[in-house]
Amino acid sequence: MDDIEIGQVISGFRERMTKLALFDPLYELQRKRQTDRQNKPIDFMELGLLTLLYFFEQKLMRNNKAGVKDLAEFLRKVTGIFIDLDDVGFEDLARQITQVFRPTTGKKRDFTFMNWESGQTEHIYISILKANAFDLKSNTQYYTLDEDGLELIFATKEFYTEFQLSIHQLVLRKQLEKGEFEGALRQINEMRIDVEALQDRMVKLEHELKRNIVSEETFGRYKGLLEDIYLRLQMENEEFEELRQFVKETKDRVQAQTVRQADQRPYELILRISNELEKVHGEHSVLFHQSMVLKSHALGAAQESLYYTGLDSFNFDQDIASLIFSTPLPLETMKGVLAPFLPIQETKMWSLLTVWAEQNMLEDGSGQERDDKFLELGGDSEEYRYQTMQKKLYMLLMGLLLQRMEEQNQVELHSFIQLLQSSEHANLLGERAFYDFWIYLHQRSPLQADDRDKQQNEEQGTMLEDMYMLLGSRCLVVTERKEMMKINDRFSIQNMLISWGEQDDNRT
Repeated sequence: MDDIEIGQVISGFRERMTKLALFDPLYELQRKRQTDRQNKPIDFMELGLLTLLYFFEQKLMRNNKAGVKDLAEFLRKVTGIFIDLDDVGFEDLARQITQVFRPTTGKKRDFTFMNWESGQTEHIYISILKANAFDLKSNTQYYTLDEDGLELIFATKEFYTEFQLSIHQLVLRKQLEKGEFEGALRQINEMRIDVEALQDRMVKLEHELKRNIVSEETFGRYKGLLEDIYLRLQMENEEFEELRQFVKETKDRVQAQTVRQADQRPYELILRISNELEKVHGEHSVLFHQSMVLKSHALGAAQESLYYTGLDSFNFDQDIASLIFSTPLPLETMKGVLAPFLPIQETKMWSLLTVWAEQNMLEDGSGQERDDKFLELGGDSEEYRYQTMQKKLYMLLMGLLLQRMEEQNQVELHSFIQLLQSSEHANLLGERAFYDFWIYLHQRSPLQADDRDKQQNEEQGTMLEDMYMLLGSRCLVVTERKEMMKINDRFSIQNMLISWGEQDDNRT
């Protein structure tokens, strides 16, 4: 008992009692005693939960006009075959339930308890239903769920045990962000309990695999279950890695703050948190590895066991031979019965023509390798059409550039693009080939007509021959500038200066 820190045990006592207070109206309904016309008892607690679900559905549908009569009609449709009451009786039930959730005084429900954390008697006020609207013509009051009613609805829906560890991981991160180190330490202890529970469930699942797989359907169901467990553990393991890094950063930050402060307790707590988290992470890693082994080895062994169980249970004399000899089957049916047990027909034969057929030799007698490549596509290929389009585009751009050069002697790429944007060729700025053209000019600068004979290959020289012909005896010099130009969301290019150069007659 000396090791128990009482402050941590009873911490947040009021918040926990607040959760319990939400269920107080349902327990008050459970204490009601009333029977239907056949003298059967009516369970008001179940009708109370149905009422909450009804108003929750109305809230989802954004229906602001749900009153006692509407609730009575809903209860009659759901429970009418079990509860023998007329319309007036169901309306009376709906009115009683509504008055419990929202007292006729208009005040909130008062829940009194002893707060053992503060040592004082405290009150909690809850409001399940609230007035939403009022119809003067029909004198009808409409209701809707209040915040406490929504919280009660969510509290009645169970969180699956498989997700408890993920929830604790999220809560731990929030507590570390707020600096609640004592609560974070307790949260890690709860995570350890979750990991131990998962380990027990994994052992039970392994035993079930070996014992219960008796059919392909059962095997498929367990296979899907193991895949879900593996994926969930994988996500939890990734979250543990992130939590470890987050705790490390928090520890460094707290250490830097502790140097300037006299209180060393925050740093001691964060050290304990780091150590405990490592232990839980280690246990979870073992569990993660166990799930991988279970998914591969145990599942494979179960599948083999299912296969051999089928072999052992199969009796050829009883299942096949007795069926054939005791039942007069027609010949077609007999073939169908025997076909799975007969070997596949194999015929070993060869043709003399294959001896004299052409052989696929990689080299001839002279030692030269044969050309065994596939024939390339002809003029209708996609590559040929692309080269033709690129050739026309380069011709067009070179013609526009030379026309501009004849007017100004030198042209900046920036001004040329501005001119192009306001012309009919503005769509070229969105094509990759437009920028390839300028990159090519920059790489081959200075450009002269005889450069077409010195291309890297004959194909490229032929494609650009017409473009060089436009130069004639002139020479183009392309000089890069410092500024970058962003043409659109896709392309950017460095500015260039294009000017006339001197023809080099001695160039070879």
